[in-house]
Amino acid sequence: MQREKLGSRLGFILLSAGCAIGVGNVWKFPWMAGSNGGGAFVLIYLLFLVILGLPVMVMEFSLGRASQASPVKLYQKLEAKGQKWHYHGFVALVANFLLMMFYTSVTGWIFHYFISFARGKMTGITNEASAELFGSMLSNPAITVGFMALVVVMGFLVLSFGLQKGVERVTKYMMVALLALMVVLAIHSFTLEGAKEGLTFYLKPDFTKLDGNVVVGAMNQAFFTLSLGIGSMAIFGSYIGKERSLMGESINILVLDTFVAVTAGLIIFPACFTFDVEPGAGPSLLFVAMAKVFNNMAGGRWWGTLFFLFMVFAAFSTIIAVFENILACVRELTGWGRAKACVICGIAVLILSLPCALGFNLWSGFVPFASGSSVLDLEDFIVSNCCLPLGALCYVLFCVTKKGWGFDNFLAEANAGKGLKLKKWMRPYMTYVLPAIILVVFAVGILNFAFADNFTIWGWLKSLF
Repeated sequence: MQREKLGSRLGFILLSAGCAIGVGNVWKFPWMAGSNGGGAFVLIYLLFLVILGLPVMVMEFSLGRASQASPVKLYQKLEAKGQKWHYHGFVALVANFLLMMFYTSVTGWIFHYFISFARGKMTGITNEASAELFGSMLSNPAITVGFMALVVVMGFLVLSFGLQKGVERVTKYMMVALLALMVVLAIHSFTLEGAKEGLTFYLKPDFTKLDGNVVVGAMNQAFFTLSLGIGSMAIFGSYIGKERSLMGESINILVLDTFVAVTAGLIIFPACFTFDVEPGAGPSLLFVAMAKVFNNMAGGRWWGTLFFLFMVFAAFSTIIAVFENILACVRELTGWGRAKACVICGIAVLILSLPCALGFNLWSGFVPFASGSSVLDLEDFIVSNCCLPLGALCYVLFCVTKKGWGFDNFLAEANAGKGLKLKKWMRPYMTYVLPAIILVVFAVGILNFAFADNFTIWGWLKSLF
């Protein structure tokens, strides 16, 4: 099967950035910042983005480009005879499916809110009615399943047109529209009465609020926002040539990803302080709190429509990118053509996504962890707390150890082409410090996770002493 290629460098940057930019940037980042003291969290987040996210991204791109294969096959192209690194390739494919099993539902919620605002159903109502709309949506299986199915069909329909004519072309337009919408929404937020107070909270570091929880939260967010560890970046590395070095390309993508995350906060926090919405509202900040904001804002119907349209673009860019990753893996395993693989993978993702879509209504009795948890929490835990950090650790160790690909091979691939280069003095950091940081991310995520009401492993361990 002849390997497809992206048509341009811009397409590669926007497609890779589109994969990184998603719900984690525009939903999780603002409420994490709000819950962890604002500016101090943002500063620590940016630091970890550079020292943790950037090197792992370069490694994924290098593995993809050197192997010219999908995550499920790349190890087999690069590992020595008899090595077992390729088992992680199959884990990465499963993790991509798991990610889409709940991401499609969340994207469906965003799509529903966009249409509801556009039709005028979200404004001109009481704050109490506005707050109840999110729960009403989740309790209706026709809405949750219907919009999830719409997202899956639209995603694989785009993929069916091919890498350049479908995936690359649509993502280019979406990303340009997303960035333009963000600028418009941010400028509008600056005109609100609470803009100064909101921006001060968000951008001015208050180091009195800096503690271990803030540092750990920023470290986790910097790692998970890029979806590293399941081959999401490796696949796009396999679609490009060696004209440009991968350090410079990774920095471009990191800048775009950070711009979207930070600008999302510039949009949200001035609105929160203007309309007396708690900035640390947590996961409900996007759907419940922001719906209240637009319900009370002059022209809120149209500003809300634009806001959730931007959210649709952010989420859907990740959907298309991960679907392409799944499709590439399945095609390399089976030899199927693109059209056939789109139909079969689309049906598989649709069926596998049903438990999450039904987990808030017909299957709401299934509570895997603490009270109020759902199928989504179980799937998110497996992906975010296990597959991403452990997968990233596999990629790092494969790139830096002699029993893997080896640091010299990695360095040569990463530095091929024009642009910024990795330096040999970085080897000790990437070989020893980077794996240690990833292990800390994994350990903290497991130790502090609420497996049951008032139970975490860390809390249990402390109770023993």
